[in-house]
Amino acid sequence: MVAHNHAADGPFTTRQLLRLDHALRVANDETGLTFSVYLGEFETPAREFAERLHKQVDNADRAVLVAVSPNQRKLEIVTGNEARKRISDRDAKLAGLSMAAAFAGGDLAGGVVAGLDQLATHAGRA
Repeated sequence: MVAHNHAADGPFTTRQLLRLDHALRVANDETGLTFSVYLGEFETPAREFAERLHKQVDNADRAVLVAVSPNQRKLEIVTGNEARKRISDRDAKLAGLSMAAAFAGGDLAGGVVAGLDQLATHAGRA
């Protein structure tokens, strides 16, 4: 699931959306976990907002949510109980740092794709 505001006026080109979709599919297939991306404004506090979004994902225990609010310069990664056994908080932090570096360089889509790849690598194969 890639949630974002209207594709037509969203921050991604069709090509970037396809890259994101592919990265999500690969991460899901390789790990057996459910990865999803939320892109948009956060309510405050940001962490609680991201955790509420995560709970809405099917099979939330095995889900990993990457939530990004470019305008607010916020990034949250939420892992369900089962997913957390395979992706430590430290792994999530490292993926977050590499995403933030890409975002700072102006590459939002590339940063999300790289982060998904890193998280999936840490999770290992299903």
